[in-house]
Amino acid sequence: MKIAVTSASGQLGAAIVKALIQEIGEDEVIAIARTPEKAKHLGVEVRKGDYNSPEDLEIALNGVDKVLLVLGMDEPQKRIQQHRNVIEAAKQNGVAKLVYTSIVGDEVNTAFSPIVQSNRQTEEDVRASGLQWVIGRNGIYIEPDLEYIDSYVKEGEIRNCAGEGKCSYTSREELGFSYAQMLLDDTHNGNTYNLVGEAISQKELAAYINQVYKTNLKYTAVSTEEYKKERQAALGDFMGTIIAGIYEGINNGVNDVPSDFQKASGRLHKSPLAMIEAYHQNHPTS
Repeated sequence: MKIAVTSASGQLGAAIVKALIQEIGEDEVIAIARTPEKAKHLGVEVRKGDYNSPEDLEIALNGVDKVLLVLGMDEPQKRIQQHRNVIEAAKQNGVAKLVYTSIVGDEVNTAFSPIVQSNRQTEEDVRASGLQWVIGRNGIYIEPDLEYIDSYVKEGEIRNCAGEGKCSYTSREELGFSYAQMLLDDTHNGNTYNLVGEAISQKELAAYINQVYKTNLKYTAVSTEEYKKERQAALGDFMGTIIAGIYEGINNGVNDVPSDFQKASGRLHKSPLAMIEAYHQNHPTS
């Protein structure tokens, strides 16, 4: 059985490849990447596959039994067609099963909603593909907060517009494990799962970071408009608006969803504290 993982040079794709290797060995796993050299370190067969190139994808999926489609990072409308290119190449090659990494989120009320809408469209396309399928809806990764720890310490605070809203964080490592199980176990076919952990507030997040990193961070809530202006100044209009939209969604409660992680994975999701501790152990200089 050959299982291909798209966008394998990215952090989520790489985590899924590594989890699959643990389960079935490197000979059965194929990494697909737009720039193959960036995935060579994974130690599996690497094939070129650009989401914008149907020709690439048709060749890349030759002889593949199951495909893990990692959501694209392009602007929303472009993503829909890019994902369709992968679905069509899978159909042309007689792939039996397609697993898609979607996201949790609000489809209408925030600046992040267009991205959620594009993912919901791909979910519909996957369900209509005629292939066996499983869809995971990823929660927000906890890693970016930990990668940002030096800035938080410099500022003395975690500052955003999430307010009292709770967020069901996950991690790429947890998702990698879960997607490997969803690919390998066909009893999951036809299901859509929320792949999230325990929901926590920003105050709780700050407290857990303080516990692990021995910091003294506080959480400061600001309005969505104020936070959007701050993020636009730091990251540019597009990305600043998107980031503000994510935290606005947390404030609105859209990231506090029931977890299907145990059903999808066969084990409990790691606690927020355990994820932070694991990241700290793997990145000791942070």
